[in-house]
Amino acid sequence: MGVNLEVFRMLLYLSFPVTVFWISNQAEYFEEYVVKRKREIYPPDEKMQRKELEDFKQRMRDRKEQRLLKQVGLAEAQKE
Repeated sequence: MGVNLEVFRMLLYLSFPVTVFWISNQAEYFEEYVVKRKREIYPPDEKMQRKELEDFKQRMRDRKEQRLLKQVGLAEAQKE
């Protein structure tokens, strides 16, 4: 009885995670649940919104670059 119980427990311990992993990695499951949910949360952007976001990012990069150049210029002026 003891050996059979241990074999059953080992089989259960090994088969449960493998089965869950196999089920969760099915392509149909991924498409149905994950991709649809992502599209609900993050809908496809409109071109105007995308352009505004890219323009904003560029303005922030330009400001940061100017700030860094100003700091480097001050550091070089202090060295002289």
